[in-house]
Amino acid sequence: MTGPNSNLDTRVGVVLFQLGGPDSLDAVEPFLYNLFRDPDIIDFPFARLAREPMARLISSRRAEKVRKHYEEIGGRSPIGEVTARQARALEAELRKSLDARVVVAMRYWHPLTEEAIQELAAFAPEEIVLLPLYPQYSCTTTGSSLNEWERQYPSPSSSTVFLVRDYYDHPLYLDALAERIEQSLERFRRSNGHAGRIPSDVHLIFSAHSIPARAVERGDPYQSQVKATVKAVMERGRWSNPHALCYQSRSGPGRWLQPFITETLQDVAVRGAERVLVVPVAFVSDHVETLHEINIEARELAETLGIKQFETMEGLNDSPRFIAALADLVRSKVGAKVSG
Repeated sequence: MTGPNSNLDTRVGVVLFQLGGPDSLDAVEPFLYNLFRDPDIIDFPFARLAREPMARLISSRRAEKVRKHYEEIGGRSPIGEVTARQARALEAELRKSLDARVVVAMRYWHPLTEEAIQELAAFAPEEIVLLPLYPQYSCTTTGSSLNEWERQYPSPSSSTVFLVRDYYDHPLYLDALAERIEQSLERFRRSNGHAGRIPSDVHLIFSAHSIPARAVERGDPYQSQVKATVKAVMERGRWSNPHALCYQSRSGPGRWLQPFITETLQDVAVRGAERVLVVPVAFVSDHVETLHEINIEARELAETLGIKQFETMEGLNDSPRFIAALADLVRSKVGAKVSG
């Protein structure tokens, strides 16, 4: 679709798609229920009949264990607060050249997609940009959010809607990621007295959220895009350190992308690694997968394996470079012909 040239006279709404997370311990079970009832995540023969009761069963069984994870990181997911900061920072940046409003549409907890649509309606944008906080496209993340958008968004609409499908190789996104890695490597310099250079024995472990293997077999580009991001950011940083890509956060039955982070840590430890930096490459916000699964569980495993220094890269969160990348993606879409 083609829209008018955007400027301060054109109202532009931006929708940030994100996973969401429980904002209290009481929200853990309903959050899990929303997750496991998503047909883009859990699918199997006769799923239409069994999905709802199965989601209730799985969420009730897992709630106690998952609640403990959230208790250990402060009693709630920080992803809501982080995403709100990202939205405010992006809106401030966009408003330098656009009459823009940025809203958040979480997939599994508030603010949900219908809440974001209501907020947009009050602003009455002429153009809307759908901007996933998933740099690499997958049917299980961006695709799921888009499906929910289609179910909730009124049609026909007076707004022209554009989609940012992915940005795994966007130069500003790669700059933001490389900057965070460099900041994290400083911890090794300081702790080991290597002023001015990176210790060559630091292993970089890039960890991405796993997805069902069947999705990749059906043509999902996620795995290839994650690999492309890792390759590009290593070239950008010009690091010669050994590095590996692994996956985490399996949340359902069947085969999922591997190797898992536990296996990769065991592998590098066997090869003599004593210093490790984990880079959450497919995550742009700190949340339970980074704060607990990596920074607590993986750290404990690393210690038992004899790894002497284990560090986790901070998420991109609302870093100025990442916000600049998001703003560039929005500006590249408004007023242009875009195919979803």
